[in-house]
Order: sequence, then structure tokens, then C-alpha cells
Amino acid sequence: MHDFFTSLYQQFLSTTFAEWVATVSGFLCVFLAARRHILNWPISIISVSVYAFIFLDSKLYGDALLQLYFVATAIYGWYYWNKTDETSQHKPVVSFRSGQQLLVLIAVGLLTLLMGTALDKFTDSDVPYIDGFCTAMSFVAQFLMARRVLQSWLLWVIVDICYIPLYLHKDLVLTAILYVAFTIIAWNGYRDWRHAYLNKTR
Repeated sequence: MHDFFTSLYQQFLSTTFAEWVATVSGFLCVFLAARRHILNWPISIISVSVYAFIFLDSKLYGDALLQLYFVATAIYGWYYWNKTDETSQHKPVVSFRSGQQLLVLIAVGLLTLLMGTALDKFTDSDVPYIDGFCTAMSFVAQFLMARRVLQSWLLWVIVDICYIPLYLHKDLVLTAILYVAFTIIAWNGYRDWRHAYLNKTR
């Protein structure tokens, strides 16, 4: 156990400046998103742009590609959240309609198979299907969050937990610690958005 924490401490000390920038901005963006604050989107663009280079260097190609998608959805989310309805200062939180849960499961399954197979055949990734699954879940969760869908946070809880051992495996210790925090924030984000949704439907 002592050796584990010693190794963890040494890896923490060797964290690059780029990972610090990506981590701090990433934490801030998720913190703001959980509170439905629109500034989460421009800060997200900074974080994911830096992480794209970090993940390429770590041979997490699915995650690197995901960051480009995050830039696009951040721009879309920034625009969509900026549109207000007639009765609220913010775009309201919505929930899944009947049958949409099944569509999400199918989308995650197909994207995982597609991403995992592509990473396995065309890259030197040593974790193609794990990377593919996390990437697929993140694709779907990010789109749902941009649309202010309540259940997006539950997907983030699952994917954040999955990312922790993956980033430890890649010696991205600070990022792994960040994803522990992300898991907690995602759960709190779900509770906050659920409260807002229930207040809207009363």
C-alpha cells in the first residue's frame, strides 16, 4: 500500500503544465455545468482543446477524437443555452420521453462496437474497447447535456467512474483524481437538475 501511494505521489509530481491547465479548467467547466451556468461552455472549449493533445500523446485516440466533438457540442450548447423561453431566464431542464432510454442504450452499444473495432484495427491502443465504450458514453452524454436532458448526468456518473482506472493505467494521475471529483459533481448535478425539473413541472 505504501508503494502504491509513493508511486501515486511521484506521478503527481511529474504532472505536466498542460495537464494542470486541462484539469483546472475541466473541473471549473463541470462545476458550472452542474449549476446550469452558461460559462461552462467557453471554459469547456479551453479544457477539451488541451486534453486533445494530452490524449493523443497517451495513445487514447478515442478520447482525443472525443475532445474535437466536445468543441463542437460546446459551441452548440453555448448557443442553445443562450436561447431563453418566454417564462424562464434559462433554457428549462427536460426529461426522457417514453422509449428514449432504449434509443440511448442502442446508440451507446453501436458506438462502442464501432469505436472499439476501429481503435483495435487501426491504432496501437492497448485498451481499444474500454476507450471505445467511454468515448461512446461521453458522446451521448454530452449531446444530452447540451439539450439539457436530466438523465445526461446519470450517464456522466457511469462514464466518470469508468475513466478513473483507465487514466491511472495511462499514468494520468491528476486527470484520474479529477474524474473522482467529476463523479461527485455529476451526481450533485443530477440532483440539482432534477430539483429544477420537478419545480418546472409542478
